[in-house]
Amino acid sequence: MASGTLLSGGRYRARVGHGADDVLAAQRLRTGAFGTDALDRDDFDDICAHILIEDTETGQLVCCFRMLTMAGGHEVARSYSAQFYDLSALGGFQGRMVEMGRFCIDPTLNDPDILRVAWGAMTTFVDDNGIEMLFGCSSFAGTATEEYLDAFAMLKHRHLAPKRWLPRVKAPNVFRYAARLRRKPDAKKAMLRMPPLLRTYLMMGGWVSDHAVVDNQMNTLHVFTGVEIQAIPPARKKLLRGVAGSAT
Repeated sequence: MASGTLLSGGRYRARVGHGADDVLAAQRLRTGAFGTDALDRDDFDDICAHILIEDTETGQLVCCFRMLTMAGGHEVARSYSAQFYDLSALGGFQGRMVEMGRFCIDPTLNDPDILRVAWGAMTTFVDDNGIEMLFGCSSFAGTATEEYLDAFAMLKHRHLAPKRWLPRVKAPNVFRYAARLRRKPDAKKAMLRMPPLLRTYLMMGGWVSDHAVVDNQMNTLHVFTGVEIQAIPPARKKLLRGVAGSAT
């Protein structure tokens, strides 16, 4: 297997980016996927590992995300998410952590295998680095909360963070859906409006903040999302590791 490769097999290959050209390629894909006017870049790009998913037949970059590894909760304040959420409750987490951010897939493609390979690569990265908690911001497109009320009601009723880890409000503009919503969610509508990345987090036993940040700069609503690796259901963990193993 080539140096830096996390998964290789079938049509797609996942690898850890190396050098400025790989980072620039990821930034360009993010710019197109997020619809930003300027190149999507920030200071976190310099301190993260960039995971690139490429089409082995064409060499096209089809998906990317970045990983920021931390020794424990005492470092969580340096994460991207900490700009938007008060994460002091996570300060006592003892295990190694990784923040997954800027996840995107080429918007012109609609191949479910891309997401499957991305999660296989994430699993390999988590295992290789002894990670005990994976976290990040999961985004809903646009800032109109009315479109996602069933999804937010589902998050409130089934997926709120344990109190010991619950992020507190920090951003100036938030939607406190756990406090405001009284509706019973329509499960079908909720899952249809749930972003694919967040759906995968939830299937792994993930949990979310009790409020969504209204991010006008990125034109998104996002919730803090965490997954404790030891709490992933055994069947789901086996499936993810099976993806990782079958593609190597």
